[in-house]
Amino acid sequence: MDLRNLKNISLLIAYVLAVYIVFPNNAYGMHIMEGFLPFNWAAFWWIAMLPFVIAGVHSIKKTVTLHPSLKMLLGMAGAFAFVLSAMKIPSVTGSCSHPTGVGLGTILFGPTAMTVLGMIVLIFQALLLAHGGITTLGANTFSMGIVGPLVSYGIYKGCQKLGAPLWLSVFLSATLGDLMTYITTSFQLGLAFPAASGGVMASALKFMGIFAFTQLPLAISEGILTVLVINILSAYSQKELGFLGVFTGKELPTRKQGVKA
Repeated sequence: MDLRNLKNISLLIAYVLAVYIVFPNNAYGMHIMEGFLPFNWAAFWWIAMLPFVIAGVHSIKKTVTLHPSLKMLLGMAGAFAFVLSAMKIPSVTGSCSHPTGVGLGTILFGPTAMTVLGMIVLIFQALLLAHGGITTLGANTFSMGIVGPLVSYGIYKGCQKLGAPLWLSVFLSATLGDLMTYITTSFQLGLAFPAASGGVMASALKFMGIFAFTQLPLAISEGILTVLVINILSAYSQKELGFLGVFTGKELPTRKQGVKA
């Protein structure tokens, strides 16, 4: 990634961070806060998260071993997710919503790599911003770092196979991945706190309704922003994107091919 490209991406991230600073913080974010989940559900989501984290570590290790120059791009994807998911926009009933930023990293590095980046982002937010928590890290990672990226990846690859324009593939990938993250969080809360009348589904729909007013426009905004970032990368980082097969749909080369490259 050249310096001009890095500067442009940094300006975008700085702009988003400035917007975040303007909005007031709220204790009830879409990240499930520390201690909110019962112990059994907190433990369940931790266990469910671990296989994806292990796969993600392997994926990232393979990528940076074959192409060390991609480390900067990997860090940028993590920073993008950190800044966007730290934005807490006030919603109804004292809650708030936020973008996720996982679509970009998923398109570039795949869903399991984004699981690891998402988990790291959530740890820093829990420790530095009191946004989320350590006991709820498994649940938050599962929604933002597993389900969201898997949906983003499936949408992106599906659109590419159908011959959709790159901008549309990226937009739908980032937007729908964001929405599925919030839907997953709503179901997690519904499972932990089923309604007395209607059970899990009624409770999940209630949580969805709370976030929906702000989450839909946020998801669309995230889709547009991700398209802008991909456009910048496609103009100034074609070599790195070629390594990742973002436009060709090809997988990373084998170790032997990577050495020759």
